[in-house]
Amino acid sequence: MDKTYQPHAIETSWYETWESKNYFAPQGAGDSYTIMIPPPNVTGSLHMGHGFNNAIMDALIRFRRMQGRNTLWQPGTDHAGIATQMVVERQLAAQEISRHDLGREKFLEKVWEWKEQSGGTITRQIRRLGSSVDWSRERFTMDDGLSEAVKEAFVRLHEDGLIYRGKRLVNWDTKLHTAISDLEVENHDEKGHLWNLRYPLADGAKTAEGQDYLIVATTRPETMLGDAAVAVHPDDQRYQALIGKFIELPLVGRRIPIIADDYCDPEFGTGCVKITPAHDFNDYEVGKRHNLPLINVLDKNAAILASAQVFNLDGSVNDEVDASLPHEYARLDRFDARKQIVAAFEALGLLEKVDDHALKVPKGDRSGTVIEPWLTDQWYVSTKPLAEPAIAAVEDGRIQFVPKQYENMYFSWMRDIQDWCISRQLWWGHRIPAWYDEAGNVYVGRDEAEVRSKHNLGDIPLRQDDDVLDTWFSSGLWTFSTLGWPEQTEFLKTFHPTDVLVTGFDIIFFWVARMIMLTMHLVKNDNGSPQVPFKTVYVHGLVRDSLGHKMSKSKGNVLDPLDIVDGIELETLVEKRTIGMMQPKLAEKIAKQTRQEFPEGIASYGTDALRFTFCSLASTGRDIKFDMGRVEGYRNFCNKLWNAANFVLENTDNQDCGVNGEAVELSSVDRWIISQLQRTEAEVTRQLEQFRFDLAAQALYEFIWDEYCAWYLELVKPVLWDESAPIERQRGTRRTLIRVLEVVLRLAHPFMPFITEEIWQRIKAQAGACGETIMLQPWPVANESRIDAAAEGDIEWVKALMLGLRQIRGEMNISMAKRINVVLSNVSAEDQRRLSANEPLLNKLAKLESVTVLAHGDEAPMSATALVGEMHVLVPMAGLIDKDAELARLDKEIQRLSQEVQRVGGKLNNASFVDKAPPEVIAKERAKLAEAEQAVSKFNEQRKRIASL
Repeated sequence: MDKTYQPHAIETSWYETWESKNYFAPQGAGDSYTIMIPPPNVTGSLHMGHGFNNAIMDALIRFRRMQGRNTLWQPGTDHAGIATQMVVERQLAAQEISRHDLGREKFLEKVWEWKEQSGGTITRQIRRLGSSVDWSRERFTMDDGLSEAVKEAFVRLHEDGLIYRGKRLVNWDTKLHTAISDLEVENHDEKGHLWNLRYPLADGAKTAEGQDYLIVATTRPETMLGDAAVAVHPDDQRYQALIGKFIELPLVGRRIPIIADDYCDPEFGTGCVKITPAHDFNDYEVGKRHNLPLINVLDKNAAILASAQVFNLDGSVNDEVDASLPHEYARLDRFDARKQIVAAFEALGLLEKVDDHALKVPKGDRSGTVIEPWLTDQWYVSTKPLAEPAIAAVEDGRIQFVPKQYENMYFSWMRDIQDWCISRQLWWGHRIPAWYDEAGNVYVGRDEAEVRSKHNLGDIPLRQDDDVLDTWFSSGLWTFSTLGWPEQTEFLKTFHPTDVLVTGFDIIFFWVARMIMLTMHLVKNDNGSPQVPFKTVYVHGLVRDSLGHKMSKSKGNVLDPLDIVDGIELETLVEKRTIGMMQPKLAEKIAKQTRQEFPEGIASYGTDALRFTFCSLASTGRDIKFDMGRVEGYRNFCNKLWNAANFVLENTDNQDCGVNGEAVELSSVDRWIISQLQRTEAEVTRQLEQFRFDLAAQALYEFIWDEYCAWYLELVKPVLWDESAPIERQRGTRRTLIRVLEVVLRLAHPFMPFITEEIWQRIKAQAGACGETIMLQPWPVANESRIDAAAEGDIEWVKALMLGLRQIRGEMNISMAKRINVVLSNVSAEDQRRLSANEPLLNKLAKLESVTVLAHGDEAPMSATALVGEMHVLVPMAGLIDKDAELARLDKEIQRLSQEVQRVGGKLNNASFVDKAPPEVIAKERAKLAEAEQAVSKFNEQRKRIASL
């Protein structure tokens, strides 16, 4: 092996080997184990969340593959309707072309071209991350098979009465001209106003105070043109006599009723609320309770209509309501109309006052425009009948959430579920399989031929619905449509239901819940019972930066996982973070921030170090603070493993390692490490089965670094290098040395696949292992009979003694190369036995000149002291140190540290600094002060001890 670990030299070649030899395909003899990759959108490249998600899934799939399960990890990508269409429209806009210039067919050709380009980028990234997915089964939500599944699901749900078309309120993006989901709406905190408007009472009615008007407060004066009522709380005594009476709506002249509804808050404003069911989601619900008309006053661009469109709650036209609107507002943008309407109220003496008001403004996450609740015809899924069995599946344990607390979030959403708007006014996506005749009648079918045949339509003109389905509809079928449904394929029978879904908490409702609902309705077990899509939902947190901030382009703290894997130069990183930014000041700020954070760019850490970092941070359900320092630490861990392997090879290559049944003798050191290995095998397995990747990684790290590398490799050197040692003892040590390493590599493989494969290939012959790849080797299983408590006790005693001596050397500034005399007192019989058994080992490794055991009552010389249990370890100082020189050195160090304490303490006592500095800076300074104070205390204690000698 190379002396230096170079990840780029091994990673790409090993992945190509694995893929070319079809190692990722299902092949185990055990029960099936399936994970479906949450399909990334074909809109760009993978981010840190994808990197984290892939590391977790690959650890699981490699773990189960090595356990002999028949594993399938199926990859794929999502067409991401609105996001992808926007990307392509922007590209066309740069050429001053719109999609309408091209027409639907030509435009979709452009989108498919983009999909091929972007999808290729994503698959390259997934490979670079070491993900062992079965590429032969890669799927795309708009490939032919999945498109057929989508049509089949739509038709079946429609035939079952669960899909219908209706006129209802939706989140309307006035720039993209489509309905969007709640997930695509971002609420922004903004400063706005609350307009208090006077609404005149009709028929001479008056309030208890004798006023002939009510005051309503609104943040959206322009929607008053569509008011259908004014509401008060039923228990509000101020307005009891007015309930059932009418308002004369200003500017419009329409009579609207005063109604009582619990929605009103008597403490807010005057307690009177205008109700506009066609332009506010809460008002829509009030309207349903009181059978109010839906008066739509805006068009798709959010401009005022010339004449209102009035509908009943079932979507039918309401002929009883006056549909006229003041013509002076026609075709005005909603915000321009707002100004004119407020001015008109003021001119009429109907503007009571205007208050400043903090607002939550809903905006489209892609268009950035203010979202309008808008009344329009859309397709819906009736979700309550689907939700009931989906709730039961979690309640009875057929589906389990890890951590369990996320069940509460799931139940909360599902028990208050609303019908799902599944239509989008886009061109890119699955076109809705519905056709209309010239009279507006709608027919649903798998294709036009089926529609004509089923409904005896002959050759009358038919027009297919222009809308496409919400992306979440097709991704909701992901677990079974990718396996060949609606055909009952062997893959569907073998690998469904899947075992684990790995996902973030933010899409439990939007994706996880919908998958459960759709799967349980459409896929059945042999006995006809509903089949669940997965048995476990592992919910992870979001990947944040080292300060806990969400990663976003606007914050300039985004990291690309492949930049960490392969490295990136500083200026390239700066350009990557600022490219395309329209605000020069923000770009300049982010560039400066990036140069401060990464003055030398990002080094190449390799995939294994990044993956181990992700796993080590994956405590259940919590957001992850990603720190580059951790990646560097785990790169060092990879180096440690590499160097250990080189040491093992140097001492076993072409040597008799006793792997063919030759006689061996195992020392207590060998029995100790074998015993510790059994415990580690059991712990790593247990934690992986419980989805505690952090604890599994910790157990593995501690064994490799602290036990195997730091201790075992040192403790066996006297045997390996002693030519006079018995051959059976040397053979036993070599066998233990290489076999423990081989097992460790198998344990570490799910976390760090590349380095473990590379080393395993180099040592497998000496270790007596066979096979083409480590990834198909059996998973280590702990053997309790090999746990040796006696050997563990002996070697822990040796370690404690050596650590005590190292501490004394460090405190007394005694060179590690200098031999020392050791005196032991308060020595028990067990201490004496352990000393006798291990004295040659201690003499060599601890550099002991002599060991003296004091009898009870004997006086000890002036010494530095450590404790090993009840035994006192003494190192006589006579002749070891220059007392005066050491005191002078300590005085100098104490003075330097005291000045640091004074400097940092003064800083923290400065109110101006504390008030202005960021919290993280203050925290660092406090930590620095505590560290310096602790060091001063330690050196003062050390000085006192030396002065007393």
